[in-house]
Amino acid sequence: MDSGTRRRLICALDTGDLTEALETIRRTKDFVGAYKVGHGLTLPHGLGLLDRLREAGAERIFLDLKFHDIPNSVAVGVREAARAGVWMLTLHLSGGPAMISAAVEEAAAFSEDRRPLIMGVSVLTSLSPKDLTDYLGVGRTVESHMLALSRLGVRVGLDGVITSVEECPLLRRELPQSILVTPGIRPRGGDLQDQTRVGDGKDALEAGADYLVIGRALTSAADPIQALRDLRLAD
Repeated sequence: MDSGTRRRLICALDTGDLTEALETIRRTKDFVGAYKVGHGLTLPHGLGLLDRLREAGAERIFLDLKFHDIPNSVAVGVREAARAGVWMLTLHLSGGPAMISAAVEEAAAFSEDRRPLIMGVSVLTSLSPKDLTDYLGVGRTVESHMLALSRLGVRVGLDGVITSVEECPLLRRELPQSILVTPGIRPRGGDLQDQTRVGDGKDALEAGADYLVIGRALTSAADPIQALRDLRLAD
């Protein structure tokens, strides 16, 4: 794997066990450029855990808490994340333009080297078209809903959006200057687990993704290099 590809890979630490997370970093730090941290680690350990992750070898931290609240509350969350030195964070685009703007303005208050990248989440990769229409009451297709929310986010200042492999080519065409982060990376023919819109690593890069989020396909593998080969990311 070349250094450029490594820089584009984000390993998801989807666990509440700090010891397990630290061991995962030590096993994979030579193969990925950042680590995604969610509720499982931050709720029991707080943002102070980020220093522990860095000490273990995490170069950059992607804080994936998907902020979704009134504008002031989200702004406070962005401020604390920036103070903790996160590289990237997420918020739900369905929070609306005022909430998104509050997040962007709070991030802009920090210097360039401390300002986190703000990424928007439109339609979770675990949601199917039936979920969207029958249960959430959205009268648009997954693609059209994702595109509408993504355009909104970028228009009010987001750095980019989270997108599945399936919708990535559309968003790359429509939002050519935006950062695209793609989760749901799985080997071809592998277990989908709780995702419904997935692809392998080569699929995502060819679709126009800037960064790929790889979770259990990498963290549960005994051999990280073989896992990356299975994802078509390493020779």
